[in-house]
Amino acid sequence: MEAGDVNGKTKTAIVTGGLSGIGLAIARRLIRDGVSVFVGARRGGDQDHVHNVLGADADRIVSLPLDVQSRDSVDDCVAQVVATAGGVDILVNAAGIYEEAAIIDHPEDVWMNHIDTNLSGTFRMIRAAMPHMKAAGWGRIVNIASVAAHNGMENNAAYCASKAGLLGLGRCVSLEGAAHGVTCVSISPTWVETEMLRSYIDADMKSSGQSFEQVRAEYCKSNPQDQLVQPSEVAELAAFLVSDAARALTMEDFQVNAGSLW
Repeated sequence: MEAGDVNGKTKTAIVTGGLSGIGLAIARRLIRDGVSVFVGARRGGDQDHVHNVLGADADRIVSLPLDVQSRDSVDDCVAQVVATAGGVDILVNAAGIYEEAAIIDHPEDVWMNHIDTNLSGTFRMIRAAMPHMKAAGWGRIVNIASVAAHNGMENNAAYCASKAGLLGLGRCVSLEGAAHGVTCVSISPTWVETEMLRSYIDADMKSSGQSFEQVRAEYCKSNPQDQLVQPSEVAELAAFLVSDAARALTMEDFQVNAGSLW
């Protein structure tokens, strides 16, 4: 059986947040293994944007509009994939947001937006996709969490809480999927060099007057390896975790932390 096959057919994956950062890197990595990849994103229906992002991969990755805050959008996305590919074998939940706010006078909408996107959005995707995995007797679910799920950060209560929630959710999914060949794990990276991080560096440049190189160096110093994790490094781990070889790996969180404990 080929790496991209399950039960004699090509494996099908949905990657949320798949048009940027970690999600995009994972989507591109999975097609190398022969997986049929569908990415879901808010701008997934904007074909000009999709082709600009995917480039040469636009012919190999199918992009669909997806708002993980909407049950209807989630259900529609999964239904389209099932109608096209016949099922869902792999689900990578990479859609997420990050916005800083102190606990005192914490804006209610910032808190709710994090929980609804990072945690509830993942729950909605699993709820919609898992029945198809159980029916097939094979499935892989990977949730992108964060080292922040294990360690608090000032001014990041909503982000830390939402990512910590993914660990608890994943344990329950692991137990409910165990008898059906469905695994669920999480990956918790430290700072990853993505577009999202670049926006924080830009903001820090404006507030500090430092150059891009100076601010980036500060982020690197937060990791004992003195470097940022690359999206491709997370993607390599994800590719293994959704493979047949990872059958016994479930209910675990894998930290790609460059030695950091923040």
